[in-house]
Amino acid sequence: MSADKDEMIRGAFEQKSWTEIKAASSWQIFKIIAEFVEGFEKLSRIGPCVSIFGSARTKPDNKYYLLAEEVGRKLTEKGYGVITGGGPGIMEAGNKGAKLAGGKSVGLNIDLPFEQFSNPYIDGDKLINFDYFFVRKLMFIKYAQGFIVLPGGFGTMDELFEALTLIQTHKIGKFPIVLVGSSYWQGLIDWITTTMLEEEHNVNPIDLDLMKIVDTADDAVAHIEDFYSKFVLSPNF
Repeated sequence: MSADKDEMIRGAFEQKSWTEIKAASSWQIFKIIAEFVEGFEKLSRIGPCVSIFGSARTKPDNKYYLLAEEVGRKLTEKGYGVITGGGPGIMEAGNKGAKLAGGKSVGLNIDLPFEQFSNPYIDGDKLINFDYFFVRKLMFIKYAQGFIVLPGGFGTMDELFEALTLIQTHKIGKFPIVLVGSSYWQGLIDWITTTMLEEEHNVNPIDLDLMKIVDTADDAVAHIEDFYSKFVLSPNF
């Protein structure tokens, strides 16, 4: 942190009493509750969906953008809606595939100081804007029947490992997680296997079965379909 920024933050605190700071934190609770309420009300009505994750920085001519668009379309053809983070890149591609195929296209957008803005392929009544990552991530988990994860950065990894942790610890039921792009994901799986598992025993061998790596949209959607082949699609709440 720069000296100027450090001084600015210190000055902001000096101008407010601790009572004012605590009062502001208390009021923040109501804003958090409001985000939960809006998310629950809108998403409880959309029916079965699959969340698509990936980088906001992926360009429309990138192979993974085109692949995400194909995944969105094929999910729609199988009766699923698509949930994304609502922004550009892979998120836009997933929404685009669903929208152009006439399916449900949901966007859970997050207000950020850079790079995040809602894409134009989200259904008008299915765009929700969040200030809090933890509220937004809860909506991804609670209202999706599966995750399809394309290449991305820290945010994508955060979403992926949150889902894995909740399944591993039995806080939620098991649902399918598909990693698209073996050249991108195989190195991570190899590290988990050779370091986390073999050297430190920090994961159980069966935890590796929670993820499946594929390279095509057909295989990604087929894994979701195979997982739920014994169920009839039903509302996701």
